[in-house]
Amino acid sequence: MVEDLLVAPLSSLPDDALLAELSAVFTATQRLTARVAAQVGEAAARGIPARHGASSTRVWLADLLAVSIRSAAGLVKLADALPRRPAVGEALASGALNAEQAAAIARLIGELPPEVGATGKARAERVLTDLAVGQRLRPEVLAEHRRAVLEAVSPEAAEERLRRELERANRSAFQRRGFTLTPHGEGEYRLSGVLDSAAAAYVRAAIDPISAPRSLLGHPPTAPAPAAAAGGWAGGGFGGDLAGRLDGMVDEVGRDTRTAAARRADALTFLCAQALAEGDLPESGGERPQLVVMLSWEQLRSKYGYGILDTGDLLTPETVRRLACDAKIIPAVLGGEGQILDVGRARRLIDGPLRRALVLRDRGCAWPGCDRPPRWCEGHHVLSWQDGGPTSLDNSVLLCGHHHREIHRGAWEVRINAHDRHPDFIPPKHLDPLQRARRNNIHRRT
Repeated sequence: MVEDLLVAPLSSLPDDALLAELSAVFTATQRLTARVAAQVGEAAARGIPARHGASSTRVWLADLLAVSIRSAAGLVKLADALPRRPAVGEALASGALNAEQAAAIARLIGELPPEVGATGKARAERVLTDLAVGQRLRPEVLAEHRRAVLEAVSPEAAEERLRRELERANRSAFQRRGFTLTPHGEGEYRLSGVLDSAAAAYVRAAIDPISAPRSLLGHPPTAPAPAAAAGGWAGGGFGGDLAGRLDGMVDEVGRDTRTAAARRADALTFLCAQALAEGDLPESGGERPQLVVMLSWEQLRSKYGYGILDTGDLLTPETVRRLACDAKIIPAVLGGEGQILDVGRARRLIDGPLRRALVLRDRGCAWPGCDRPPRWCEGHHVLSWQDGGPTSLDNSVLLCGHHHREIHRGAWEVRINAHDRHPDFIPPKHLDPLQRARRNNIHRRT
């Protein structure tokens, strides 16, 4: 069968058959990887690497298979972990998990504190395996559930560990904070620096709205720079000596040709020019750039607890209390299950308090697999306004520009789940004959 797959022509396969074969071959590869890991473990247990004169199992394996030390080390780690993680080993051997997911789960369990104990680690293994299989979470997304799993198996250890980690990280970041702008060759400067989470949130809140594709291309500053008074504005979003610097950044079909890093550099330059001109920052989704700090109702009442920025970064209780003194900080009060209790009055357009509620719920583009941040997204009516759909949280979803256009093409459908009030996306039948609901699991931070 394997030989048949290797020689069968691919060009004649219809799309469905090609995708089915790709999935089947990948699953078989993962099952074989589980077998290879078991073989490596057995060889190590028998002392074969030492008998062959190797200094370690990974060096022996790298030489045996002619692979890199890094690849060999990954297999050795997997071989060492699987016997102690039977649920992970079984899922990998069946093809339900892939090797990267299995390695990520083993690593996450290994990072749990000793006080969790064997029972807690076994429970964490089952929880993470079920998450990875049931929601098809990528390895980097699994890592986002580290805190939630620790809270489930040992709430006291989770609270203490989180407190220590946050205090240490905040202390370190604040002590190392810095910004340098140094010459780097003719006509070039290099920027480098370190910010703590609270400071970085201010920078991102200002830069994100004007670093999206096509930002600053043809939009003049709200107030001219002093040097622009005589020369006037010449396009590209900048005035004065910077006028025209972004001319030619759009190709023949209207696409922004700049890299994401270049757009952020342009945004920083623009902000500095605006500050010199005493201009206002552009709106983001109908609102001025601002910070959103999330905390539960119980935390608000007790005046204690960790806040979460809309960027996903955690803040210590001390930082939350300090930021709460700033009139430009918007507190978003959440219920016990994370439901939004109070974000202000709804309005006709998806902006103001409604947009803030939408950002808190979706955390970014809600399309399955999309990682676009909230400030690059637009509000979409699930049932269109023209068809009588209300402008409300239960009829809205946050989508980036690409997926907003995609949903309007009509092949996909979006619905708000009646149980938890989060968006579900229904693929067309040619992608999934059963049309099973899909969700974005990238933005959910628990």
